[in-house]
Amino acid sequence: MLYTIEINRELEDVINRYVEKSGLVKKIIPHFGDACDIIPLLNEKFDLVFIDADKEQYPEYYQIVIEKVQPGGFILVDNALWDGKVLNPEDSETKTIAEFNQFIQNDDRVENVLLPVRDGVMLIRKL
Repeated sequence: MLYTIEINRELEDVINRYVEKSGLVKKIIPHFGDACDIIPLLNEKFDLVFIDADKEQYPEYYQIVIEKVQPGGFILVDNALWDGKVLNPEDSETKTIAEFNQFIQNDDRVENVLLPVRDGVMLIRKL
């Protein structure tokens, strides 16, 4: 099963059309709204979670999903390098990403590696 969350309601018709066109309506479950409101309502355990959303909410998204990830499961976080700006964070988004990266590095519930692909992907494995 693939669960998706999209905050932009203007995309709902487009997303639903492509899910239907894929022939996987029973396997792809789109949700629309704020992930912080939706994730706690999902009564599921996940093998893989991909986070690519409001950068200043990365810590909150992580805290909400970590308990819903199976041991041995993965969380992928996009934009972990933020165009290299995390080395010298000046704006609030960049500071949040840099602090988030450091938090993950020190979180003893997980192990992680930063993949320097494009804008950086943090690969986090729950222990």
